[in-house]
Amino acid sequence: MMTLLGSPRSFPEAGFKEALPVWIGGREREKNLFAGFRTVMDKPAASNVTLRITAATLYRFFVNGEFAGHGPARAAKGWFRVDEWNITSMLKSKNNIISIEVAGYNANSYYLLDQPSFIQAEIIAGNHVLTATGKSALNGFDALILSHRIQKVQRTSFQRPFCEIYRIDSQSDAWRNDIDASFNKIPVEVTGKKRLIERRVPLPRFSRISPARLLSEGKIRSGVKRESYWADRSLTGISEKLKGYTQDELEIVLSKEIQELETVSIKKSESGVDGKANIALEKESFGIFDFGRNLTGFIRAKASCKGHARLFLLFDEILINEDVIPLRLGMVNTALYECQPGTYWIETFEPYTLRYLKLISTGGEICIDDIEIREYANDDVWVSTFSCSDIRLNRVFEAARETFRQNSPDIFMDCPSRERAGWLCDSFFTGRACRNLCSSPSVEKNFLENFLLADNFDPLPKGMLPMCYPADHYDGVYIPNWALWFIVELEEYLLFSGDRELVEGLRDRVLKLLDFFGKYRNGDGLLEKLDSWVFLEWSAANSFTQDVNYPTNMLYAGALSSAGRMYDMPHLLQEGDKIREGIRKQSFDGEFFVDNAVRKNGNLERTRNRSEICQYYAFFFDVATVETHKTLWERLCVDFAPGRDQAKTFPDIHPINAFIGRPLRLCLLSREGLSSQALHEIMEYNLYMADLTGTLWENNTTVASCNHGFASYVAYLIYKDILGVREIDPVKRIIRIRAGRAPLDWCEGSLFTPGGLLTVRWRKEKGETKVSCDLPESYTCILE
Repeated sequence: MMTLLGSPRSFPEAGFKEALPVWIGGREREKNLFAGFRTVMDKPAASNVTLRITAATLYRFFVNGEFAGHGPARAAKGWFRVDEWNITSMLKSKNNIISIEVAGYNANSYYLLDQPSFIQAEIIAGNHVLTATGKSALNGFDALILSHRIQKVQRTSFQRPFCEIYRIDSQSDAWRNDIDASFNKIPVEVTGKKRLIERRVPLPRFSRISPARLLSEGKIRSGVKRESYWADRSLTGISEKLKGYTQDELEIVLSKEIQELETVSIKKSESGVDGKANIALEKESFGIFDFGRNLTGFIRAKASCKGHARLFLLFDEILINEDVIPLRLGMVNTALYECQPGTYWIETFEPYTLRYLKLISTGGEICIDDIEIREYANDDVWVSTFSCSDIRLNRVFEAARETFRQNSPDIFMDCPSRERAGWLCDSFFTGRACRNLCSSPSVEKNFLENFLLADNFDPLPKGMLPMCYPADHYDGVYIPNWALWFIVELEEYLLFSGDRELVEGLRDRVLKLLDFFGKYRNGDGLLEKLDSWVFLEWSAANSFTQDVNYPTNMLYAGALSSAGRMYDMPHLLQEGDKIREGIRKQSFDGEFFVDNAVRKNGNLERTRNRSEICQYYAFFFDVATVETHKTLWERLCVDFAPGRDQAKTFPDIHPINAFIGRPLRLCLLSREGLSSQALHEIMEYNLYMADLTGTLWENNTTVASCNHGFASYVAYLIYKDILGVREIDPVKRIIRIRAGRAPLDWCEGSLFTPGGLLTVRWRKEKGETKVSCDLPESYTCILE
């Protein structure tokens, strides 16, 4: 074990027996360099064979030309998680080709860290190292530059690094499966030693999924000049604070090219898809495939052309006017393959999220076969189940589970598309789903651990946590509220997991964070004039954040209380209570809680800004309770239910959005045991999303991501309020179940607890509810 300096937290060692970190000589800081590493080996007689590997920025590897894995799992800056892949079943007796592609991005993003490129890998049989990077005596890996991936391209989005554009010919991938293929070997250098840590989270299965149907076909016109072009900050704002290639440096401006593609005609296809999707595209034609629901992974297909061809892969979660609009999300949802004559297996290196895939040929005829998505998602969810007598609710549960698994391959993410970022606050709600859906909270542990591992979060102010991580925030922007949600989530993680070691390791981070907020406390003890980006939710409430924002202070009180309970610090509990009392005196106007007060001539004046989300913050963080503010609670339950006509019902109370108003409201209904109302509102808020994309969304409408991790909290509520698993006490090893409250005929489900799998079944017969349970070992059940 190794111990992090200055912390009691120790980490399981993950290391290599022989391998050293290496990279192309003198190019470890070069942006968007795509490199290949290969070794050839015979299969050992009687041992399992394992590839142990880590890299920066990302890798994928092949065994004898067949895809075998992608990684690594993300860690804090300066740390690298080590993956271990059992490749025994993929080996033949002689001349096995193990080939690894590594993308060294060297660009800051919300998704991946900006750090020097390298690969460290070795192949082991038993305790014997067969080959290793940096070890020529062990028949190490040879290296080459993979120039068929165009290097000087634009970023995919502000939050993600580079687009994918390829120029491929018969030799581009031959090195992966042909020993005799041309291989322009180049020298590598050993880089600095890396700090290594275990992967911990399960490896993906990489299931391959074909489209449900060929939706439509049509004609396009290319090269259509526009009066103006979409060009966001990821294209125009390249600098030391947002790394990439400037417009003058770009070899192809992909976003411009796709804007110059104009759909001329479109007709619905009469043909379905029988197992394998295929289409023959003439020059300037297209086909749109529907996968039936949102999926996340690598887009792959077999492409054949007799002449030069250009194949565009456009994709999105929804259709607009029956077409795919690849710039809808403010990202370039496109990959481009320029193909010389030949037959190729193409597959994107990066994972993308889509329901609809539009294939366009502009350069010549090309035949596309075996279209698939190779999933990249968390597969530790399939033992957790739910079903009931209402098939609509079953669809909502499946959408919640699907949303979770696509947003948690190695850490919790906000979305698997535009950002793939480990956002705080989102993670609080995702964590609630994780603890029921997964066999262990390892993904949440990795997510939280990354905040501990980091040496610092420069250039953020000392004590502040980044709003999303692992990420580089060179612009210095942070969300102070999100750091407070980190504390609240950490307490819930502790109560479920009992992982006192991690929580103690984070003590210093938590207390320094609270110290950071101290300088913003005014004479009343409330936070005033917070800097940077104060964020409450995607609603009008975000306009009322200064000078004293009461929802932020409600959250602050909650964070103080969480820290006080975790670290047995009574003075923090007292501070939280004082802040709550101050908020009650200042914010409540006798009818609703007001969002903010402003400083005028030295005096704090309460505004008339009132939002729905402010009321939910008040109840969620115990500023208000059902007993102390009974009239307000009843009004919220009745008058602010889904479908409220704001023009007629409290028109000056600004409505909530999906993030985070809806989850707070539903969690409060759940807390008060209002199962029937919770069921109704779960359906109202989520069924239309589940039916359109098979996933749950960031906003009430399709204006943003239609696959957002926080929304998977719905699975947690379904287990709690519909299945009836009201409380799991891991200390006393008691499970409290209140079954049959929801207006359903029957219900059953399985979910994970700290002690193992719990299965509950109930059915209503002749006015009685009959319940049966399969409990984890040594747990007892109390039926309420």
